[in-house]
Amino acid sequence: MLRTRTTRRRWAGAALAVGAAVAVVLGPTPAGATPDTADEAARLVAETGQQLTDLDEQVHQAEVTVAEQQATATAAAGTAAEAEAALAAYEPQLRALAQSSQTSRSRMAAFLTGDSAADVIQQMTTLDLIADHTEGLIAEVSAAQRAADEARAAADQAEAQAQASLATLREQRAEVQRRIDEYEADFARLSAAEQAAVTATLAGPALPAPSTAAVVAAAPSEAAGTVVATALGQVGDPYVWGASGPNGFDCSGLTQYAYAAVGVSLPHSSGAQSRLGVAIPRAQLQPGDVVYFYSPVSHVGIYVGNGMMVHARTFGQPVAVTTVDMRGYAGARRIL
Repeated sequence: MLRTRTTRRRWAGAALAVGAAVAVVLGPTPAGATPDTADEAARLVAETGQQLTDLDEQVHQAEVTVAEQQATATAAAGTAAEAEAALAAYEPQLRALAQSSQTSRSRMAAFLTGDSAADVIQQMTTLDLIADHTEGLIAEVSAAQRAADEARAAADQAEAQAQASLATLREQRAEVQRRIDEYEADFARLSAAEQAAVTATLAGPALPAPSTAAVVAAAPSEAAGTVVATALGQVGDPYVWGASGPNGFDCSGLTQYAYAAVGVSLPHSSGAQSRLGVAIPRAQLQPGDVVYFYSPVSHVGIYVGNGMMVHARTFGQPVAVTTVDMRGYAGARRIL
């Protein structure tokens, strides 16, 4: 029972740092006194657990943003390298031009002191041609120089933004882990019955896992069967924040791991996963479909048939099978 510590007070108004397009913010919980009853303590722990679920997804969204920024920086660096290589390709032409101009000036000086007007005219024509070529080449080189400078500036800016976002994300991860540790300490102070009530509130009561062979047989395709079998094979593995296997998972990490078994790469974000594939009504769910919860989306699982899903439920609880109709059901997507 919690009587002297209050999750509510420690979380009220808390917010993580924001930087470089990566923002992770904890919403405040209602203000109130230290809980005096077991029911009140359990309710506050459940509220905090829901906040952690939301925060978990915010961090994953930030990780996706940082990954996109890093990819942009890499692409920009490649573009800059190409532009700089194109500029360097002009160097032999510039050397040849300089040598040609020097030779032509020497010849022209010789002919201007000679007696042949025809030769002088020929040399003047040659110099005019060289001047035209020089002007065109210099214009091309100038354009290439500008392109290289702009590409390098864009690459440097993209890299700086990616690095700043990554540094912010690392700080946020550390802060989130600290809050998870506090939550789990509070959870541990509850009685077994209170813990079960909190877990059921957050993620539904665990159900006996169905026969993997039967679920695979009912799957709409071999790939869907493999996804479901892979997910069911992780039942009992611990919930580990930010993990995608093979020995621990969070919710989107489990779906990512299961789909990787059939060569499908999913982002490690429940919100991002909820936008993949095609939307499926509740009545048309099939084994292998991704089901998602809350608004904004902060939890996902994999439907296994007969109204059940397998998912990495919540902090401190192992991967389990539960009803799909738990609190916060928001929709489903068919990715295969």
